[in-house]
Amino acid sequence: MATIYGNNLKISIYGGSHDPEIGVITEGLPKNESFDMEKLLAFMKRRAPGNAKYATARKEADLPIFVSGVGKNHTLDGDTFKAIIRNSNMHSSDYSNLVDVPRPSHADFPARVKFGEGVDLRGGGHFSGRLTAPMCIVGGICLQILEKMGIKIAAHIYSVKDEKDEAFDPCLVNSEVFDKLAEREFPTLSPEAGEKMQETIEAARLEGDSVGGIIECAVIGLPVGVGEHMFAGLEGKISAIAFSVPAVKAIEFGNGFECTRLFGSENNDPYYVDGGKIKTRTNNCGGILGGMSNGMPLVFRVGIKPTPSIAKEQDSVSLSRLENTKLVIKGRHDPCIVPRAVPVIEAASAIAILDAILDQKKD
Repeated sequence: MATIYGNNLKISIYGGSHDPEIGVITEGLPKNESFDMEKLLAFMKRRAPGNAKYATARKEADLPIFVSGVGKNHTLDGDTFKAIIRNSNMHSSDYSNLVDVPRPSHADFPARVKFGEGVDLRGGGHFSGRLTAPMCIVGGICLQILEKMGIKIAAHIYSVKDEKDEAFDPCLVNSEVFDKLAEREFPTLSPEAGEKMQETIEAARLEGDSVGGIIECAVIGLPVGVGEHMFAGLEGKISAIAFSVPAVKAIEFGNGFECTRLFGSENNDPYYVDGGKIKTRTNNCGGILGGMSNGMPLVFRVGIKPTPSIAKEQDSVSLSRLENTKLVIKGRHDPCIVPRAVPVIEAASAIAILDAILDQKKD
């Protein structure tokens, strides 16, 4: 299975949702960089299951165990970085019927055809969102490295189903906005919007259903010129890792699809000088031009589909009998994956941005 990402940071994630352990192996993390372990654990907790009523009831500590690449005082020593997380709270019997009856909108059917009857589908196996936990180990460290460079990343829940939060101001989003977000357990800019979203999630849960939404992410402090043209552009780097997150089905930068409805005179971002710095009065491009950062906040949004594992009876098929059948999914599942995916998108962004910055350091 192809699970490697990156040009300078080469990241490989292994394991399955119900394996004894899951882990990440990384080459290229900057040597002698140190990280705050308490800060990393707090970041990991935001993604971990079992911490809120709108999340799965499966409880996992998600404590990273460093096998190699980390020396004294949590300093990266330049060796291959390897970290693991022990799985402990698995109910594998809940998935025994999925070998023959695939779950709609899951990877079960194509995985069974591609890898055969022996493919592990317990909890989604290798295709599970559980694999974003080791991604958050590396991403959490990258976030701290970038912050030392003056580059900060934060995301919030932009929408859940039909309920919307305020959007980041694409020109003025700053550290103060990020700090306010960090204080909130449910990460929205508007607490009132957050309450309505939680009500929507709870209503779906009580119906045995699920909902999706949109996560908006911003990067501030990024200098001009990070990224390359063509295949090494920032949009491509971020998109590649964002789409590795299960449930991500869409991405847009800046005003995204909205720009298709505008004239060029409306969509262009005019330049001006402010205190000796060149800025743009609008930021429809989302901080990226020609694959490179232009010094404005980098802003993008990802669309998260509703969790496909729902309690409602669904139509499926028996693969052995080639007959239509009904499926009732057992197990513990998020009625909305969006809140727990927020730190994952931050982690993915940090990995992509640091990988692009390391390109420049080789020049």
